[in-house]
Amino acid sequence: MKDSQNSTGVIIMAAGGSFRLGQAKQLLKFRGKCLLQQILDEVRKLDSIELVTVLGGYKQEILNEIDFKNTNYIINENWEKGMSISMQEGLTFLLNKNPGLSQVLLVLCDQPFVDNFLLDKIIKEKSKSKKGIVCCTYGNTLGVPALFDRTYFAELLALESKEGAKKVIIQHQEDLSVIDFPEGSFDVDTLEDFERLSEME
Repeated sequence: MKDSQNSTGVIIMAAGGSFRLGQAKQLLKFRGKCLLQQILDEVRKLDSIELVTVLGGYKQEILNEIDFKNTNYIINENWEKGMSISMQEGLTFLLNKNPGLSQVLLVLCDQPFVDNFLLDKIIKEKSKSKKGIVCCTYGNTLGVPALFDRTYFAELLALESKEGAKKVIIQHQEDLSVIDFPEGSFDVDTLEDFERLSEME
């Protein structure tokens, strides 16, 4: 990191087993790319970030297919215990690399309409708003992508396995800025979701 006082970590959470889909959602093709490759390429366009992708289910198939050149990935062997475990392993990895990390951006691999423009907007909004958390709103909910100041690292690391980062967002709405991202309500959990997505290409 060039500036440990203003350094952004990004965690791409891609460890899920895609049980409802029955195959690795990370490797589904949309607009000519696997979903995971697409979000990886978008994140790489951001300036001055430290990136790690967390894998778990389908790890070997993903490693065979996805280009992780010049970027970090880790394997969460406990991925079945819940998404927060992947987030915590990713955050611990980033903090070990850069103890001065100032903020972390959480991104999923199955929101196909997330791009670098949205992620850059979230980072800039945190700087502009001076809030400790910036998240997205869609479908009458708050969620990821979401950016957390280091003030909240301890709370993120203390989440129980089945709890998500949304718990921290809900508990600190006085320190929250929100980005409208209606496309965020679309994620790929089932074959029907993917068929709908394919119609949007």
